[in-house]
Amino acid sequence: MGKISSLSEKLFELSIYLFLSVIFVVTFYPFWNILVVSLNDATDSVRGGLYLWPREFTLESYASIFRNGELINSVKVTVLRTVIGTPLSVLAISMMAYSLSKRELIAWRALTLFFIFTMYFGGGLIPTYMIIKSLGLIDSFWVFIFPGLIGVFLMILVRTYIEQLPSELEESAKIDGANDLQIFTWIVLPLCVPVLATIALFIGIGHWNSWYDSYIYTYKPELKTLQAVLVKILNQFQTGAMVSEAEQLANSSKRTPVSGESIRMAVTMVATLPIIFVYPFLQRFFVKGIMMGAIKS
Repeated sequence: MGKISSLSEKLFELSIYLFLSVIFVVTFYPFWNILVVSLNDATDSVRGGLYLWPREFTLESYASIFRNGELINSVKVTVLRTVIGTPLSVLAISMMAYSLSKRELIAWRALTLFFIFTMYFGGGLIPTYMIIKSLGLIDSFWVFIFPGLIGVFLMILVRTYIEQLPSELEESAKIDGANDLQIFTWIVLPLCVPVLATIALFIGIGHWNSWYDSYIYTYKPELKTLQAVLVKILNQFQTGAMVSEAEQLANSSKRTPVSGESIRMAVTMVATLPIIFVYPFLQRFFVKGIMMGAIKS
């Protein structure tokens, strides 16, 4: 009986590993194929059959992107908004969450309902644009930072996490003479590292991938973000994608190393790889921060 039970457990474990392997292949292979096409000669790519590695390796698609003069400046703008906006948002959200975790706060319920209301109702694009214009943020770098400084959902996540911390820690600190700012700085923030790292990942990805605010609120080329410039480059090569496969084959003798397809693949990689490299450093905080911040005891 024990041998049968042990065999069934091993078969179940094997089936789990097989299932996870299939999920990994299904999710990873499309991304890998994008990388393969972006690194292959565009004329050769017309033949198809690119599955695991490039047949004719070339970096010309990436060189075509980086030859664009706006791209380097847009990288600086995007990195700067991510580096500045992420810690500022984390600080503002954590301070707001700590304040709203105190139910003795005057008008606590009204303030909580006010913030929750903004999650479901908004003024729309035109009123938002008018407010941002009245604040003088049009064509300003700070339009990337201030309008989205506090995310209500993330604030609720952090607040729930703080509410789960032992109240005895704050009580003992108050007995020792610590004020609320000292308690927040020296006790609450260090204990909230998992959930703060989690929301920092969300906020950082949001800043890195954002292009619509750059498109709507900025007109100066020096304020365009990486994603906005990549969209522009993508549109420039969009015409090439409209050329039929027969025409591409007919022009294969020209040995054009790039095409609309290869540029699209290279743009995808340029936009995605930085986040992929950052994610492993925050992964260990991710699950813990989400689970502990989402479940109220």
